[in-house]
Amino acid sequence: MNIQTKPDPFTLQRRKAGGGTAPLSGWGFTNETDRMTDVLLGSPAHLRHLSTSSLSRKHLREAPCNIQVAQAQHAELVAAYEHFGVKVHMHAPEPELPMQVYARDSSVMTPYGAVITAMAQWWRRGENYAAIRTYEKLGIPIYDMVTAGTFEGGDFAVIEEGVLLIGCGGARTQEEGARQVASWFEAEGWEVKIAFIDEYYVHIDLMVVPIADKLTAVCVTCTDPWIVDWLKAKGHEIIDVPFQDTMALGCNCMSLGGDRVIAPTTSKVLIGELRARGFEVAAVDTAEISKTGGGIHCMAQSLRREK
Repeated sequence: MNIQTKPDPFTLQRRKAGGGTAPLSGWGFTNETDRMTDVLLGSPAHLRHLSTSSLSRKHLREAPCNIQVAQAQHAELVAAYEHFGVKVHMHAPEPELPMQVYARDSSVMTPYGAVITAMAQWWRRGENYAAIRTYEKLGIPIYDMVTAGTFEGGDFAVIEEGVLLIGCGGARTQEEGARQVASWFEAEGWEVKIAFIDEYYVHIDLMVVPIADKLTAVCVTCTDPWIVDWLKAKGHEIIDVPFQDTMALGCNCMSLGGDRVIAPTTSKVLIGELRARGFEVAAVDTAEISKTGGGIHCMAQSLRREK
């Protein structure tokens, strides 16, 4: 007999003060490398190339994004998720939100519900409100909302179950926001580390991205040595992504679990290392869309993963 799990009611603040928040019954995940079943993406329908980072400013000066090509590349990314049987959910596109394609920034999914972040750039703050509407539509409750300084989802890295690495570059994620989020998960019993990074690198997921159980892609050249030592002490094997590849968002890939990964075609070293280990890699050309400031990991938010 099939037992139907009662869905968790939608609420704007599910977090229990002091910890002890129960995991969701139908959504969420415990590890970013478990098998993904549902993903949240943002539409590039209203994409514009804005000056959001050093990387995007460089491209804006030298070779601005071809929006139609970028939109076609995003369609290929959607197809890659569907190829692997992942159900794709989309934010409703809004013309006032030209950077909504980067669905990881405006919210963070956790085992306890979604965290609504606090965007640093004024032209992106509306993405946070749109994200609330998306989660309400999907029936996913909000764990809490960041209120102490700015915090963006690319700085939230679940390294393994109960272990969180938070990036803090100051420009996009401020220390106040980072410490607020850290305090919530420490209260839930998680081990939390804050990595203070140079704002040039934007978010921690430029340089550190979990791939599989005890396997992590890291740009060793631009990652603080203590992070590498910390990961190795936990038994993680490190795939070192070259600096040049990393600056082209080559480390910014997405683990789908089950030895399956979506990675940018330009990340030849990482793709080669993964295929040599028996991974199935969907290589997607995202070079044009990435001119606007983000990669494959930046464009997606895991909504549900299964063991």
